[in-house]
Amino acid sequence: MRAFLRSRSAWWLILVLGLLPLTGLVWGVVADQLGVNPAETLIRSTGDWALRLLCLTLAVTPLRVMLGWPELLRFRRLMGLLTFTYACLHLLCYAGFDMGFVWADIVHDIPKRPFVLVGSLAFVVLCALAATSWNGAIHRMGARNWQALHRSIYAIAVLAILHFWWMRASKHNFAEVWVYGLILAVLLFWRVINRIKRQ
Repeated sequence: MRAFLRSRSAWWLILVLGLLPLTGLVWGVVADQLGVNPAETLIRSTGDWALRLLCLTLAVTPLRVMLGWPELLRFRRLMGLLTFTYACLHLLCYAGFDMGFVWADIVHDIPKRPFVLVGSLAFVVLCALAATSWNGAIHRMGARNWQALHRSIYAIAVLAILHFWWMRASKHNFAEVWVYGLILAVLLFWRVINRIKRQ
């Protein structure tokens, strides 16, 4: 298993698996199989997958430590970039289907709706992480500064849950929010405990 994780094939497998949901959505558009409200399905689905991949990205380090498989670390950047990809698609679907790409209306909408505001903040921080995800950024920024910036993924996780919670508040449907919130809480709590143990 560890030999496979070190192989190039494992990296490509993760990439293909990460893009499968997008392939399914594209096929749904082409085949007109996204239900009575395709726009809402695309907005919701891309957001859901961004959140799922964020959870998986944060799960890499705990799994690496608990299983003793340092090879897992090589997939964390890829998982993060897949998260960013779906977040970009989520934003584009909102901007296009909800707002018709009228940027003035989008700017005015951000402070009016809390879930749009926190989602926008999460996306801005995620952009900073994606822009500095290449090896050269570590050398240019310095390892300590780079690590400090990339720890903001924890803030992104909190903002993502708030975004999801406020979005579901109008429908009073919080079941999925609690599931994702619990997963992220466990992943963040593990990091706190692990950091305390290392001190």
